[in-house]
Amino acid sequence: MLVIEKVAAWTGHGIKKIGGPSIVLFAIAGGLGILVMSMLLSLSYGIVQVPFTAVWDALVDFNPDSIQHLIIRDLRLPRTLASILVGASLAVAGAVMQGITRNPMADSGLMGLNAGAGFALSLCFTFFPGIAAVYIMLSSFLGAAIAAGMVYWIASLQCGGATSMRLVLAGAAVSALLTALGQGIAIYFGVARDIMFWLTGGVAGVTWQQLHFLYPWVGMALLLALLLSRSVSLLSLGSEVSQGLGLRIRFVNLLAVIVILILAGVSVAVAGPIGFVGLIIPHMSRYLFGVDYRVIIPSSAILGSLLLVLADLGARTINQDFETPIGALTALIGVPFFLYLARQRRAI
Repeated sequence: MLVIEKVAAWTGHGIKKIGGPSIVLFAIAGGLGILVMSMLLSLSYGIVQVPFTAVWDALVDFNPDSIQHLIIRDLRLPRTLASILVGASLAVAGAVMQGITRNPMADSGLMGLNAGAGFALSLCFTFFPGIAAVYIMLSSFLGAAIAAGMVYWIASLQCGGATSMRLVLAGAAVSALLTALGQGIAIYFGVARDIMFWLTGGVAGVTWQQLHFLYPWVGMALLLALLLSRSVSLLSLGSEVSQGLGLRIRFVNLLAVIVILILAGVSVAVAGPIGFVGLIIPHMSRYLFGVDYRVIIPSSAILGSLLLVLADLGARTINQDFETPIGALTALIGVPFFLYLARQRRAI
């Protein structure tokens, strides 16, 4: 009970848990069921309405001569799977980041990782057109790592070190700078039209080749995040408590940073800088399931996937003449939530 109270102190609010392990497993299984239903809706609805029977036939008995089957297999299924992987990646990256920093406002977008990866990719698209996917991946990692280093360095300049609020402010400044530079380069060199939609975030046009590149990295990073979940729970109690319990803090932090960079890097490389998913979803998981990261990480992966699948469905159906960027939809939810969270933190 003392451990739970310690973690509650940095979340800024009380803790609500659904119940014991069996109920938690039941809730997670229910979330998976809702995710599957959302996938079917995403495959069926769009500019062209495809019946559920045709969706099922396209998945189990593909007919290359059927237009509906081609729409499902070549267009909607890749973007739906990409939404699942990217949503899970961003949510888990945010959960791990909030756990190791004990900062409830930490997010790969707010901490500059998305902007750094996006700036690096803007340079690649501008100066190295047709670059191989593996180099896009490496450049996104490098950009995210450099941005994260800049954020922590700026936040640590004043006395008292990198506090939660300083990290958020430094992240906002670095994100604005790198985003402006990336857009400026794109406009100056005449490639703004090619990358502007990517800069707002979205999974439109994701191909099977990109998915084959995406899922091994995401799978490896999510598995590593699950293996680190107990250590992240200990880190969320504070360095003194976790060190007293025998945790190798530097080693765990290094592995956690690698996980965050992989998840944020590949997500930005495929879908662009989609913000606020990593901020909202971990808080929802903590509110529903408590403070144990062995539950928060898998539940965040499910909820993040569900959020992005529904956001992608909304992006295609809100205005069918012009697809709405997913990043704009997540921002509509994320900005009020961030303001509410900042107000709660200031009241503590």
